[in-house]
Amino acid sequence: MDFCTRKEFAAAADFIREHTDYHPTVGMILGSGLSELASEVSNPDVIPYAKIPHFPLSTVEGHTGELVIGHWEGHDVLIMRGRAHFYEGNSISHVTLPIRVMQLLDIGTLFVTNAAGGLNPDFHAGDIMLLVDHLNLLGMAGQNPLRGPNDATLGPRFPDMSQAYDLELQQLAREVAEEIGLTLRQGVYVMLAGPSFETPADIRFLRMIGADAVGMSTVHEVTVARHGGTRVLGLSLISNVAIAEPQQGVETTHKEVLEAGKMTVPRFAALIRGILRRLS
Repeated sequence: MDFCTRKEFAAAADFIREHTDYHPTVGMILGSGLSELASEVSNPDVIPYAKIPHFPLSTVEGHTGELVIGHWEGHDVLIMRGRAHFYEGNSISHVTLPIRVMQLLDIGTLFVTNAAGGLNPDFHAGDIMLLVDHLNLLGMAGQNPLRGPNDATLGPRFPDMSQAYDLELQQLAREVAEEIGLTLRQGVYVMLAGPSFETPADIRFLRMIGADAVGMSTVHEVTVARHGGTRVLGLSLISNVAIAEPQQGVETTHKEVLEAGKMTVPRFAALIRGILRRLS
């Protein structure tokens, strides 16, 4: 069994401390097409994932694979420019190692972002969705990141997930969106294993069970974050509208996802800037 240990979390955290003078209290994970958000950080320290002990590497286009640590809107932040995924062959425990590292660095608030397919028929490519809840299909099928030995110093054996996404942070996001004139969608995110995109039958099923957006990340990260008491805000870039009926010549591609990210970065940045300003 491939379960990461506190010793591995601590080795990664110690390495990061040795390579920055910042003391981040806010962590961020930037999904596909959103890496440019890290350019907002002033005077950053940049650490490639490959140099950090035990840190999972990303092999996917659009995931730069480095930590950007610095100052943004009154906060010291640690930003992951890209993430590792389960479909790349990593264990769920290894994919979520960065969350444990953030917790050992005393980061108490986590912003998770991703690119997702829009399931809700009212959504359009380029929309931003506030995550109000999620469906953990991988966890239901046995790939829960908390499976295995529980370290009680990190969190309880049976953590509550009734408020996976912090209600106060959600309200801040709504207030900022209204202030800057941004239409902020809201909905339930569902994670599939990937890497293949969904079939039309998959899409119809996911809509039927109450999902508004679908992707291949985030849920396991949020589960580990909440296990360790970290507050979470979740935001999805709706990069494409899911295809619910087969159509000749119409397909979903990763290039489409990255292009949507580039177009949405300015609005995403404005939203996150406003939330950070209001964050105590």
